[in-house]
Amino acid sequence: MGADEYSFLAGPSWEVAPRLLGWVLETRFGGVVTSLELTEVEAYDQSDPASHSFRGETVRTAAMFGPPGHLYVYRSYGIHWCVNVVTGVAGHGAAVLLRGGRPREGVGTMMERRGRTDHLADGPGKVAQALAITAADYGRDLTSDPLVRLLPGRASVGVTATPRIGITRAADVPWRFLVKPE
Repeated sequence: MGADEYSFLAGPSWEVAPRLLGWVLETRFGGVVTSLELTEVEAYDQSDPASHSFRGETVRTAAMFGPPGHLYVYRSYGIHWCVNVVTGVAGHGAAVLLRGGRPREGVGTMMERRGRTDHLADGPGKVAQALAITAADYGRDLTSDPLVRLLPGRASVGVTATPRIGITRAADVPWRFLVKPE
């Protein structure tokens, strides 16, 4: 896969986010492959008071200020890992939160990881748990890392934009993007 295929990740998070819908996030841990087709994402930018990068670069947010296509992983409410794709140019804190996905490969493994047979990846914490992504994966290059990869999926999907959910600041900004139901 060429670098050109990922060049769009250098754009603003709110432009990258809808383009990620239909793409596939894949993990290969311990010889087990799991993957999700992305169906729900949210954009965050350092100019956005809801973004972790709003107050500048910290140890926690350093990956958000790095090159596009890398993984920013954080713990939400001390419970769930959340997975983000860094976007924009290095030095500018921006990322797209992966809020939901449709299981494609390794569904049985996802069921084991989640301890259930339904709702495997319909929330940001569920995405990370289904794919076994943790803080150990912080900063991985999703364009070339052998363990966690972002791969092209469906070329064209219908997209709906809505306000973001689960936040209190700038909640009305329509930077949540979902695949339109077919």
